[in-house]
Amino acid sequence: MPPTMSQISDPKIAFAYLRPACVLLTREPTVTNVDTLSGQLKDINDATLQQLQEYVLFPLRFVLKVPGSKKDKLVQAVAEAMSYVLENTCVQSWETLRDLFSELCLCLGSPTDPGKPADTSEEMKSSVLRCLDALLHAAYGDIVFRLYEPIMLPGLGAAVSLLLALGEKEKSRVIQAAALKCLQVLTLQCDCTQEHVVPSPDEQCSVGNTVASFLPGISVTVARIITGDLRQGHAVTVRAIKVWARSVGLVMEDAQLQTNESNKSPSPDLGRIAQLVVGRTPDWVKNTAGKLSLLLKKIISCTSAHLHWRVRLQMVELADYLLSRCSQSLKECVGLLLEALVGAINDEEPRVRERCEVALREVSRRNQSCSSSSDVTSKHSSGSQTLTDVLSENLHSLATSLPRLMRTSDDQKKLFVLNVFLGYIKVLGPLVSVVLNSAAHLERISKALMQVLELDVMDVRIVEERSYAGTIETSSDSHDSYSAHIQRKHFLYFTDEKIFTVLMEICRTLGYYGHIYLLTDHLLDLYRQSSAYRKQAAMVLNEIVRGAAGIAVATQSRCLDSEVQGHSASKEDLKAAVVSIMEEYTSLSNWHLITVSEETEKDHQDQQLLSPSRLVSISNGDASNNTANSLQLSPSSFASLPPSSSTSAIHQLNSNIWQLCIQLEGMACFAQALEHDFRLLLMTSLYPVLEKAGEETLLVSQAALNSMMDIRQACGYCSLKDLINENSDYLLNDVSLNLQRLSQHPQAPRVLTVMLTHSDCSLLPLIGDIVQDVLMALDLSYVHSAAPFCSVLHALMKALARWFPPTCSCIIKSASSKRASTEQEDFDIRQFLLDYRKQKDLAEGVGMEEDDTEDLEVPPRTECEDAEDTGGPDVKSELPLHLSITKDVMERCIHLLSDPSLRLRLKVLDILELCVFVLSEMENELLPMAHRCWPALLQRLTADDPLAVLRAFRMLCTLGETCGDFLRRRVSKEVLPKLSSFLARQAPISAKAGPVYTHTLAYKLQLAVLQGLGSLCQKLDLGEADLDAVCEACLPYLSCRQPIRMQEACLSVFRHLIQVDPDTFWFTLNELHCPSSYIPPHPDLEPVQLSGMGRPRDEYSDNVFKLLREEFGPFVETVNQPVG
Repeated sequence: MPPTMSQISDPKIAFAYLRPACVLLTREPTVTNVDTLSGQLKDINDATLQQLQEYVLFPLRFVLKVPGSKKDKLVQAVAEAMSYVLENTCVQSWETLRDLFSELCLCLGSPTDPGKPADTSEEMKSSVLRCLDALLHAAYGDIVFRLYEPIMLPGLGAAVSLLLALGEKEKSRVIQAAALKCLQVLTLQCDCTQEHVVPSPDEQCSVGNTVASFLPGISVTVARIITGDLRQGHAVTVRAIKVWARSVGLVMEDAQLQTNESNKSPSPDLGRIAQLVVGRTPDWVKNTAGKLSLLLKKIISCTSAHLHWRVRLQMVELADYLLSRCSQSLKECVGLLLEALVGAINDEEPRVRERCEVALREVSRRNQSCSSSSDVTSKHSSGSQTLTDVLSENLHSLATSLPRLMRTSDDQKKLFVLNVFLGYIKVLGPLVSVVLNSAAHLERISKALMQVLELDVMDVRIVEERSYAGTIETSSDSHDSYSAHIQRKHFLYFTDEKIFTVLMEICRTLGYYGHIYLLTDHLLDLYRQSSAYRKQAAMVLNEIVRGAAGIAVATQSRCLDSEVQGHSASKEDLKAAVVSIMEEYTSLSNWHLITVSEETEKDHQDQQLLSPSRLVSISNGDASNNTANSLQLSPSSFASLPPSSSTSAIHQLNSNIWQLCIQLEGMACFAQALEHDFRLLLMTSLYPVLEKAGEETLLVSQAALNSMMDIRQACGYCSLKDLINENSDYLLNDVSLNLQRLSQHPQAPRVLTVMLTHSDCSLLPLIGDIVQDVLMALDLSYVHSAAPFCSVLHALMKALARWFPPTCSCIIKSASSKRASTEQEDFDIRQFLLDYRKQKDLAEGVGMEEDDTEDLEVPPRTECEDAEDTGGPDVKSELPLHLSITKDVMERCIHLLSDPSLRLRLKVLDILELCVFVLSEMENELLPMAHRCWPALLQRLTADDPLAVLRAFRMLCTLGETCGDFLRRRVSKEVLPKLSSFLARQAPISAKAGPVYTHTLAYKLQLAVLQGLGSLCQKLDLGEADLDAVCEACLPYLSCRQPIRMQEACLSVFRHLIQVDPDTFWFTLNELHCPSSYIPPHPDLEPVQLSGMGRPRDEYSDNVFKLLREEFGPFVETVNQPVG
């Protein structure tokens, strides 16, 4: 029939239309004939097809009944045709339902063993399963319940076995899911969108009695599917969980078991079939519940932490379904089901969390409604505590086993267990405070947290890392600039950061719902009780305070009683708890902990550093060669020094470091909890935090800086500068008092150092007296107070250099600036020759008697001199405070340049360099101070450790930039010859050395001298002889055999020298290597002959040509000659 025509609605016409195809199919059962009938069936409307159902199904059933083996394609085509008929009609005959059910099961089963699936194609199995599903859905009225009569147990059991085997053994996920869906339909528990028969209570009980016979097989096999291979896919697992939950819920439903129908005796007419009937007696229910609890425990352990959220969601559905229907019969499983629910309350998937919250509210509502139905008030009380008791017992049990689980499980299992733990606390909600009133619960939960949070303190890098004041600048006020340096804590029993996050959330939730005084008192007892618990107790206390303030606590509608919500502690209670914890933290025994090993041989080591084998001796040579300008450098070897004695083991130092870090984090937590109210506690809390910000240990100092940032933000200050400035009055008062008792308060200089680092110039008037106290203490006792006070002076000078940068630019009157301006004038060769003739005559004594009026001209006065003369009488004005302080500091530090401690000498050189920088705007003050410090500086340059020589040369370069001509004669006479000799002697060594040489102090000293020598010569405007000496010493470093960085540094030296005297060094370079021949422009002029002409390319060629091209480009490029 053409497809454009409407469907046939007349039964007679439809019968006539279908009859030929049905007859032909009966005579010739082929796939073609089945397809023909299937095509014609689609032309019949549903009402007409319903009347012709028996007639149409007959040939299709006949094909299945034909003896012998049949092709899979034929059975598949028949099953598809039957599926169409059944999906569009209703089965109203019990005989048809029974026979079709049996025939379809025979198609699935093996001919030799009907209990096992046949070895047929996947397509055929899928078609038959679809047909079976359509048949069970098409069963009309009461006839479907006849399937569950005791007489049908054998056939029903065979079908269940087949479907279970297909669901478990089949490799195709589609067939597995289809088989499990058929099993779900067979137990009248289908959840699809089609209409289903709604059984009456008696019919439901009858179905439950029948399915009880198959419950062992269904529950065990489906549990194996659920806990099977993850490769089967989440869809199969989800369907299997549905089947397990619905089957168990059907058989173990409380409403059914309370009737007499559930355990009545089978009829004697059943014969042997009566042995298959199961009576759901109380004993049977109890035994079955015990066995189901074992299966349920295994299912929960495998699915609660499943990677796919739909599986976890279905597990929540299972728990809710069984708790709502079987809470009495499955009493042994209630704890497990609640554990599954509370474990999902912190699921990362929002849909799982929301469904879990709904389920828990339903559990609470059912529990309350059950208790409220009781007539007696006492029964109401006991009833309402039932669920709470179960949860509290589970919480106690889990807390008991938590340390063991954290030691033995993998990270995924640990995360699930902790989520369950957190879920119990959230579900209990405000009832947590009641549970924690039990000493057993409080002790068990706190001890579990102490054991789980145990830190790994064996990492030696923690105690090795050191902080430096120079790495922290006041401009970095953002929190990210500090938090980037925080090292992650390492724990003994877990590594996943998610686990630590959940543990901290547990602590915060306990603080939110628990009694703040009870928790802090108990944990402070643990803190004092044992050093093994101290770090963990501090971590828990910090988070409990944050939780009590309601910070980072998720509390929305997750507790048992949504009407009784927990609330954060009052500000008064919170403040009292914070004060008690801070007093414990900052006590002498818990705050001033040893974080560095005591180096009792430090002075001895420094004496070794000064021994002749390590000195850079410029004035003397070695014992066999006592030459004057020799510089001797022996390689440094710190490894040869004896190990410093340590009063504490590494793990104890690490433990102390982490304890301080955690306590500093606690300070920040307390500030976040109290917010602006914490300002009242700054008088007692800020000073200790500043002490630790100046700590040598990097981890402690970074933790203190982070704490300062959090305190600043919580208290409403704009920056660290504001935090310090607005509290500087009592901070400086404490510093002043503690500096007077330095032996009792050795941390006081660190506080002042941190304040200077993070403040501005408004602090200067307040610290003037303290600086004088420090300088006086230095005068009285250099030996004991030099080291800590030099750190303070270094921080002070860094601050002054930052607060008062030099503004006067007329201090250095070097000839280089004049020369730079004259170089831009047009070159006049006539004037050049006249000047040359004049200078030659003067050299020969001709014209000496003539007065040269030009030479008597007074040079114009500079602006700086004018400014100095406008002050009237020559009265020395009072220096500004920062310059006065700088001068006082410089006077004291000059005496410390000869201190035996190398560390102190290096620090003093840094301080003096900063002093020179600050005083550079006052030449009258700087030059006398430079004169006074020169002898000690010269000693550091010529006879000291290589590290000190490096630092001293850096200071010499700074002096050269600021003092200019004042140092010319001193450098020329006392420093330059020795530096030149050193460079000349080390050049062949560095040229032959390998790559390891770049890590030696000799290399670093050579490089530093080369990098600074050129600018020093230019700034000092050295004479021709000195420049020749420098040139001679640096020429070997133009060799391509030298290390790359040395070649670059040497090029920079020559660039500076060319700026001073371009003609001389053009000639010098061309004498070494001349890249071209110079042809005279006139025959009367003699040819120019240079030593470098015609010389073949050598190791110096590349660098010489580079200098000539860069500095004298036009001269080289005009002569296009090949390189000789």
